[in-house]
Amino acid sequence: MESVAANRTALSDEARRRKLAIRGESMFYARWDRAVFIHYAVDPVTLQREIPFELDLREGRAYVSLVAFTLMRMRPRIGGRIGEWMLKPIAAHEFLNVRTYVRHGGEPGIYFLAEWLNNRAAVLLGPRSFGLPYRFGKLAYRHARDTDALFGTADAHNDHLVYEGKTSGESFEPCEAESLTEFLLERYTAFTQNRKQKRFFRVWHAPWPQAPAEFQILDASLIATTGQWWRSARLVSGHYSPGADVWMGRPHRIA
Repeated sequence: MESVAANRTALSDEARRRKLAIRGESMFYARWDRAVFIHYAVDPVTLQREIPFELDLREGRAYVSLVAFTLMRMRPRIGGRIGEWMLKPIAAHEFLNVRTYVRHGGEPGIYFLAEWLNNRAAVLLGPRSFGLPYRFGKLAYRHARDTDALFGTADAHNDHLVYEGKTSGESFEPCEAESLTEFLLERYTAFTQNRKQKRFFRVWHAPWPQAPAEFQILDASLIATTGQWWRSARLVSGHYSPGADVWMGRPHRIA
């Protein structure tokens, strides 16, 4: 876990230096496995009304992304096998994030409009500790390693997300520097707000190995529940990554 991939982008390097500058900043290690990214361009004025942080725009455009992946082997940085055993009930499950792109104090990051997990214990812990908007949902992913087939479903109450897609690249490579793909994928700080308390936490991983992917959204009623931004949403691109090993930092309050 401590080894570093030889090929890192400048953004990944900067995020790693930032985390290592604070002793004991990393709380957890984990793997974010088989990640699907589905990106929408949206009306920035409408979206800003729903976000408590300044939007990070690219050429005047705002973006919202759906990120579906499987959390694997989350474990504390300290505590060894005992610590890993104690965290086992919440160490592996599926995630569906709906996130947008923001800046605070000059630092780029992400803000979660909603997150669904299929682990009830984890749903209880996220809002209290990190200020995350966790909700329980039934998630099922088929993100095959050895084929280009991608399929996923998420159900909560009477709303659904159903997508299918395929990769259009022959290999997985880091994002091109300063590209839109890098802007959307390479984010290492999350800003949150639970009630009136704002927080942030940082993560680090080697740059996402990724390939372009094409998606069809067969049912998006679940995503439509996350805000008025959805009315202006236009699907612009997608990506797939086999995953990344991650260092996850502690939450910090924003005064």
